[in-house]
Amino acid sequence: MDQITQLMEGFAAAITPYNLLFVLIGAVLGTAVGVLPGLGSSMAVALLLPITFALDPTAAFIMFAGIYFGGLFGDSTAGILLNTPGQGSAIASTFEGHRMARNGQAAKALATAAIGAFIGGLISMTLVVFFAPYMVKLATQFGPAEYFALALFAFAAISSVVADSIIRGLAALAIGLSLSFVGIDAPSGTPRYTFGVPQLFDGIDLVVITVGILAIGEVFHIASRIKRDPDALKLSSNGIARLSWADFKKALPAWLRGTAFGAPFGMIPAGGAEVPTFLAYGTEKSLAKRNGDPEFGTTGSIKGLAAPEAAGNATAGTAMGTLLALGLPTSATAAIMLAAFQQYGMQPGPLLFERSGELVWTLLASLFIALVVLLALNLFLAPLWARLLYIPQHYLYAGITVVAALGIYAISASQTDLIILLVLGFLGFLMRRYEVPLAPLLIGVILGPLAETELRRALAVSEGDIGALYSSPITIGIYLMLFAAIAISVVQHLRNIRRNNEGKEAAVDAAFEEAELTEEHRA
Repeated sequence: MDQITQLMEGFAAAITPYNLLFVLIGAVLGTAVGVLPGLGSSMAVALLLPITFALDPTAAFIMFAGIYFGGLFGDSTAGILLNTPGQGSAIASTFEGHRMARNGQAAKALATAAIGAFIGGLISMTLVVFFAPYMVKLATQFGPAEYFALALFAFAAISSVVADSIIRGLAALAIGLSLSFVGIDAPSGTPRYTFGVPQLFDGIDLVVITVGILAIGEVFHIASRIKRDPDALKLSSNGIARLSWADFKKALPAWLRGTAFGAPFGMIPAGGAEVPTFLAYGTEKSLAKRNGDPEFGTTGSIKGLAAPEAAGNATAGTAMGTLLALGLPTSATAAIMLAAFQQYGMQPGPLLFERSGELVWTLLASLFIALVVLLALNLFLAPLWARLLYIPQHYLYAGITVVAALGIYAISASQTDLIILLVLGFLGFLMRRYEVPLAPLLIGVILGPLAETELRRALAVSEGDIGALYSSPITIGIYLMLFAAIAISVVQHLRNIRRNNEGKEAAVDAAFEEAELTEEHRA
């Protein structure tokens, strides 16, 4: 029980008024940057990194604890309210969260996200404290073949589970993979899908794709429905940022399922929190279909928001443990944190706990404190954020467009990115118009480069032997889960088709009977 003793010593150092002040400052700053559309937790840490250089190491990393989780808490806020997530890990939370906001449940959605982020972060940090050595052993078992198998599992599972139509899901995945391959092929130096445009040699930035497909696509979609559907612009926010006991009981299993998805992925550099958040979302969607949940995909399901939000923060919590124990950054945010450690002359890894044990345990204690502070802060601010929806909608959507364009231009100062933003916005509009799911496209963009890189590495190490891709127990287990997921999905789709056909036949029979009765009545 040495971990508990050391953690208590860390709490004793962290709860001094001086250190608590830095936790609060970090939480406020991280949340403020994370809330801004297009900016995420990694951007929050990067922008605020220079502020900490004048502080001593303990105070600096205590402040980083607040920034680290504060950015994660803020990522989903813009996604829920404006359909513009801060970064990829908040995309899955946006789908049902924005539907809830559009249905007058913005404050409830924000409260659900805040509590889910708290639960996911709390459980994952507890696992880090007690099970870090075992987590490290699991992480070291993953090689290129395992990463490739994991990417394939994410492709197939999400495309088949999330989409109502397997064909449409695979089509969306193909579009996402095509977008991810734009640019110069690193090993050969050959341009791909650039059409001779030099500005495309570096590829299309994920932020441009996310903002274009989600934000600008939503603006085009709403604009096309103004005349035909006056209710399209009716956004409202009523109520306060709290959950009823019934809502809490409904969301709790989803929070726990999301945490179970997210915690293992924080140990694996396989695309950050995007994979577990989409898997958690897909699981909740399949369960909603099975249970006949009418809210999912319509008015917004609290379970569809709770699970990915908990998964994202659970991934972030175990990612911090992997960074401290192995020195291995498993996300962009963790990579910036690694740079901060090196700035102070420290190298995360097994020896960090021996050489700077007091600092490490103070940092871990500060992360727990930051979670509590951020929960209270976000529940308090949720009604305030929700009041953004009271802005007249033509101003709000115009503001979303302007902010999105300015944010994209600020990243690269490229007019080409603005043109790509509009093209992708039109693509997002068409996908909404013809009911093509967005999730497979986004997961294809995020994991496409990872899958390609790890496939090439695995084949290079094995000298072209394809058998190396399925030779380890981990890869065999992943492929078995993949085939099981595909089989279950196909069976479910066939059942849905049969039910729809039976419903149509019943409707036709009822129409004929009604017609016959009408004729008899006339006679």
